[in-house]
Amino acid sequence: MAFPVFPRRRMRAVVLRDLALLAAGLCAVYAGLCSYMFFKQESYVYFPDSRIWTSPAEEGLAFEEVRLRTADGIGLGAWWVPAEAPRGALAFCHGNGGNIADRLDKVAYFHGLGLSVLIFDYRGYGTSGGTPCEEGTYRDLDAALNHLEGRRGLPSDRILLYGESLGGAVAVEAAARRPAAALIVESTFTSVVGMARKYYPWLPARWLARIRYDSLGRIGAVRCPVLVLHSPEDDIVPFEMGEALFAAAHRPKRFARTEGDHNTGGITESPGARRELEAFLEEVLGPAPLPGETEP
Repeated sequence: MAFPVFPRRRMRAVVLRDLALLAAGLCAVYAGLCSYMFFKQESYVYFPDSRIWTSPAEEGLAFEEVRLRTADGIGLGAWWVPAEAPRGALAFCHGNGGNIADRLDKVAYFHGLGLSVLIFDYRGYGTSGGTPCEEGTYRDLDAALNHLEGRRGLPSDRILLYGESLGGAVAVEAAARRPAAALIVESTFTSVVGMARKYYPWLPARWLARIRYDSLGRIGAVRCPVLVLHSPEDDIVPFEMGEALFAAAHRPKRFARTEGDHNTGGITESPGARRELEAFLEEVLGPAPLPGETEP
């Protein structure tokens, strides 16, 4: 059987054509992936759960169910857990998964330190209305802080901002805009762009990210005392990101290493970090009030 003989120039043209088609196909696939990540990135950032399966009463804590209202009219579910002899109040910004029902161990811990706690769900989480988005989470924390200052009559210098993981980014943004007694961030990333570069290094994250949560760019504007908590064993948010946030923050500031991974470790599992946090609270708020003192 005879095979056709192609001139060398024609063979080269065929190879170049095929390579061009392959490159065009790969570019189309890459562009499609970029487009998907651009329009669907909320599904990679927010993991809300609408089921409230427990309450502070299960931890033996007296509490009040609160309905917050944001500046854009969204109703938010929240719990107010007052301390008997409060030294201040803590606005609790939880992470990107679950809802307020998943954080009762930390609520009980902070309450035991003499802090009244307001923990709230972002829009789209728990019983809150709306759909989660970056600007929306900032408005949600503003609604919580306005409640503490207005309904509870608390001065800003007695209100601490606490955020875990994504909640740390929400707390940083608020602390950069409005006064607070202190900012505490635990297991918090530098930015969504930084996280995207870690997990999707083949994507142009800087250009694709509509959701940014740029804590590294904002924390330098925070003027209240800062405590950064992070575990070297964190398996989701790199320890180096906590170090970078600490380095960018103004004094006075503290850094404490927690123990364990991102979801099962943290402040409640870390005796050394708890001692650091308790010393930080004494610096910021003074000693815990004696029993019998009334709530501010």
